[in-house]
Amino acid sequence: MDLGIAGRKALVAGGGRGIGKAIARALAGEGCDVVVAARTRSQVEGSAREIAEQTGVKVVPMVMDVLSTEQVNRTVAAAAERLGGLHILVNSASHPGGAADAVGYIETVNEESLLSDFDIKYVGALRLSRAAIPHLKSAGWGRIINISGGNARNAGNLSGGARNIALVHLTKTLSIDLGPHGTTVNCIHPGATRTERTPGMLAEKSRELGISPEEVERRQFARGAETGNAVGRMIEADEVGYLAAFLASDRAAAITGEVVSAGGGVGRAVCY
Repeated sequence: MDLGIAGRKALVAGGGRGIGKAIARALAGEGCDVVVAARTRSQVEGSAREIAEQTGVKVVPMVMDVLSTEQVNRTVAAAAERLGGLHILVNSASHPGGAADAVGYIETVNEESLLSDFDIKYVGALRLSRAAIPHLKSAGWGRIINISGGNARNAGNLSGGARNIALVHLTKTLSIDLGPHGTTVNCIHPGATRTERTPGMLAEKSRELGISPEEVERRQFARGAETGNAVGRMIEADEVGYLAAFLASDRAAAITGEVVSAGGGVGRAVCY
């Protein structure tokens, strides 16, 4: 299927690794020129070089910290200038360790970690969206895709749940504001997804349990396991990338203000 986005210009925040990198690769594979932005220069430069070699399109690395409004504004302006416009924004920036340590009981929760996580994930997406909106309006066609997470649907993780459900709220609000200007806004909830961090996490659990990393993964996703899912396996980052590319496409023009889970059917709740 031709997604109709060849030649569109995209900025992927958090594009140096993991899901963000997979989304950047999927968009580039559809013919989009892409800026990959993240905090670490080596990551974004390596990611941009790899994706450009794989796809043959223009991929530009930019260093940006979403905690800085100044850096966000400068990066969005530079991206639009380097690419010749901006049509697609992907908000996939996350905490340097993947998640803050604001977990556990409310009596012991780390306030600073919670606020830091919220500032990166939710306020960072707000900063980027605000900076990108004039370019999307000017183009008369736009897509914003927010990468949230399944903790938005589950109690218990004070940091992950709060930041993720806040992103859902931002998604809906932006969709209403930007709909008349030709821009759709949607949110993806990835489940447990294989990224560069996965081997280390499995190895750590392997040592703890005294079993192989492969057995750790099998047990984690076995039918009936607390962390299992309907497909019985870990989701690949590229699978989330394909979904993001579709939501960014002309073919998804009727979808806006929505949340799509890419977790392989995690959980037993009936969500509608």
